[in-house]
Amino acid sequence: METFHLKIVSSRRIFFEGECTQLVLPIADDGLKGFLAHHENVVAPIEFGEMKITPADGDEIFAFIGSGFIEFFNNTATVVCISCQRPEEIDKGRAEEAKVRAEEMLRQEHSIFEYQQSQLDLARARERLKVKNRHNI
Repeated sequence: METFHLKIVSSRRIFFEGECTQLVLPIADDGLKGFLAHHENVVAPIEFGEMKITPADGDEIFAFIGSGFIEFFNNTATVVCISCQRPEEIDKGRAEEAKVRAEEMLRQEHSIFEYQQSQLDLARARERLKVKNRHNI
């Protein structure tokens, strides 16, 4: 199967760099979108959610990815994101605490901006927990 080069850079580290056969990301306004070798050139925003990487060796990698963007150009994909964590790196207790905090903030009266921020915090915490629980690690 044909491959493409993938580099994923989060705010804290290079999460992945190598040859891949497939990448699936949560693209803003499009939902999950798959990328294969020789995909058309594109720059697109990424929403937080679950990502799947299929390296050339075939062992799939699942991870939670924070918001950012992907650039696919000349059979090379570069992903820049706020955060990227494998299921085993997600602290379930911390994610549950963030969920509870966001739910509490939603119950209180705040400005529209603070309310929307709390909704995003809650959705992000739920997505982290979903990735962690789906892969039972």
